[in-house]
Amino acid sequence: MDIADILKQHGQEHLLDFGGLSPEERAAYAAQLENIDWETVELWKDPEDLSGKGRIEPIEGLRIPEIEKNRDFFFGIGKEAIAKGKVAAVLLAGGQGTRLGSDAPKGAYDIGLTKPLYIFEQQIKNLLSVVGVCGAAVPLFIMTSGKNDADTRAFFEAHRYFGYPEKYVRFFVQDMAPSVDFNGKILLEGKGRLALSPNGNGGWYSSLKRADADRDFPAIEWYNVYSVDNVLQRMADPVFVGATIASGKMCGAKVVCKNAPGEKVGVLCLEDGAPSVIEYYELTPEMAEMRDEKGDLRYIYGVILNYLFSAKRLSEIAQARIPVHVVKKKIPYLGENGMLVKPEKENGYKFETLILDMVKLAGSCLPFEVEREKEFAPIKNKTGTDSVESARELLKKNGVQL
Repeated sequence: MDIADILKQHGQEHLLDFGGLSPEERAAYAAQLENIDWETVELWKDPEDLSGKGRIEPIEGLRIPEIEKNRDFFFGIGKEAIAKGKVAAVLLAGGQGTRLGSDAPKGAYDIGLTKPLYIFEQQIKNLLSVVGVCGAAVPLFIMTSGKNDADTRAFFEAHRYFGYPEKYVRFFVQDMAPSVDFNGKILLEGKGRLALSPNGNGGWYSSLKRADADRDFPAIEWYNVYSVDNVLQRMADPVFVGATIASGKMCGAKVVCKNAPGEKVGVLCLEDGAPSVIEYYELTPEMAEMRDEKGDLRYIYGVILNYLFSAKRLSEIAQARIPVHVVKKKIPYLGENGMLVKPEKENGYKFETLILDMVKLAGSCLPFEVEREKEFAPIKNKTGTDSVESARELLKKNGVQL
């Protein structure tokens, strides 16, 4: 069946106009049309209700004193796995530095004071410390977006990968999903260009596999996924890896203990017996304030987007498809007059997958507590809370020269 028949079958004949496009533009447009995931697009008709929560309970995890007591044991297991090439790191780096006043990839933002120090650079330094103690490089997969892929690759090349062995680095582009209006018609953002958006941070694994980015590393058994936002993020941490493997669980999550019952951070807990991350506002006031016999909060584990997933379990999850969130959004689109329209209110749906659902589908998860001031310095804003300013102060406390 050719593309015209497929579009007619799905009621999307309005996308058939190739007029006025150059041969190159026609080819690019046809490629977009051929890559449409129709199973996802059709979800607008009957989206799964993902808003409800089941029975929420606290989850047991590893606190710092217990980790320290077993540090050597965990380290030995993790170091062996890393040395055998069983552990890979996956950097989610598709964002731009827009909120920081930059059009460049967010990881290319300079947080230095007396010398350049880029977010990417600091994270590579953190990863190199693992290489140093384990005596082996960790495969590093960097997920970019269509908007920043070329710039990200060029940035790493210009800076010679900040000393990381280039043969262990692979880039791959996050898959995109088309947006639809409230009648299910796929929107265009320009002549011969679908209105596409990234398919959410839960799309990292399917995007990596579609790109076949890990084909040169057949020994991988664990993927450590982390966000570009956090400059103190420690990835492929052998103690974390070893503790997760020793636990027999399919997933590990680095967490910080909440500093207050109402702290605005996702909370790792159990939902109907399965690991789940819920938003802080989804806890009732009674649950948020609940404490154990030691006086610690029962719902205490705040996630920092640093997860270790079993490769075997990920393969099983991918085959079952993770939930797709159908979200109302303001979506710029090509108007009937051929001009781009920027709507003032929600006008359609975007389709997103979330890494939080992957944690739940893993079936089991080990919360692994880390020291907030040593591993949690998110950069979301230029000033104030979770900002360049606050991250700089934490970096200084950790001995980083700015």
